[in-house]
Amino acid sequence: MVKSDPTLAMHIREYIIAGRRLPSEKDENPTIYRMRIFASDEVKAKSRFWYFVKRMNKIKPSHGEIVSVKEIKEKRTLHAKTYGITLRYETRTGVTNMYKEYRETSLCGAIGRLYMDMAGRHRARPETIHIVHTKVLHTYDQVKRSTTGQFYNSKIRFPLLHETVRAPSKALRSTFVAARPLTRSH
Repeated sequence: MVKSDPTLAMHIREYIIAGRRLPSEKDENPTIYRMRIFASDEVKAKSRFWYFVKRMNKIKPSHGEIVSVKEIKEKRTLHAKTYGITLRYETRTGVTNMYKEYRETSLCGAIGRLYMDMAGRHRARPETIHIVHTKVLHTYDQVKRSTTGQFYNSKIRFPLLHETVRAPSKALRSTFVAARPLTRSH
């Protein structure tokens, strides 16, 4: 088995960050803004939080404080789900809205695939991508793309055409064998 380079995978984490404007005499109890941010680590998540809060609520990091940072871990990552992601990204000419669907075992994995896909197809850097909405698509009627809709067949099968019988231990393995390996089909 070939081991893949771990630097090639996008390791994205999901954070819930709450922050507010610093209390003052005029406003002793300022509004707390909470946001769901996808980033590779906590420092980048805080940076993205201030980026959005500065644009939407006119609060600079020097005039505000972060109240809480929580990393969200998905509970059920054993089976594949279809994720629908609404996003907008900045091109060289303007802002484009987009909707994409991915089959993945976790939302963070789907977001990682989204970033890689957007980089490959549209030359979009992760900092220019704004994730607007994410949802899990449970039924065929919710799916919009045919590439993800084909997995909603109740009779779908993925046959293993050839399975190589391997040696049970390293001691019984041989580097060179005179005969071709036997493969059995299911």
